Amino acid sequence: MKNGVLAVQTIRNNIMASTLLATTAITLSSLIGVFASNETQTKLVYGNKTSLNSSIKRLSISLCFLVAFLCNMQSIRYYAHVSFLINTPALKGKKDFIEYVAKTLNRGSYSWSLGLRAFYTSIPLVLWIYGPIPMFICSCFTSFILYFLDTTTQITRDLHTKSFREKESTEEEDAAA
Repeated sequence: MKNGVLAVQTIRNNIMASTLLATTAITLSSLIGVFASNETQTKLVYGNKTSLNSSIKRLSISLCFLVAFLCNMQSIRYYAHVSFLINTPALKGKKDFIEYVAKTLNRGSYSWSLGLRAFYTSIPLVLWIYGPIPMFICSCFTSFILYFLDTTTQITRDLHTKSFREKESTEEEDAAA
């Protein structure tokens, strides 16, 4: 019973986080629309200052936030579906059902990841307003950070595979008994 409650609470927390990010994305997209109507010249902007270039910058940032919004909404959809499915009583022989729930959960996690990527991509785009140099520096820094977020060390891979091996061996022992 404790594992079921923990699973539902974890999914609920993921739904809440996705809701927060989706709300943030649509709010920031709206704010960019407000800033687009207030054209002011500043000395902080380097590079091309034409209105066409400014429009392209604001449009690309808005599109990035809209993609983040849509991905987080998909994540909420999948997580809500999983929260219903996880409470459905499943028999021990229903491996297909368990695989479907796991696949749906993975789709929600993938949408969450894409939404976060859109937010990460928006940071250099926001700095693009101030010129190509801040955008380039931020792009390099973001790539560096994402490299370390996306790669694992040998220690974590060994721990992950070891836990699966232990689980498989205990399942085989239970099946033999």
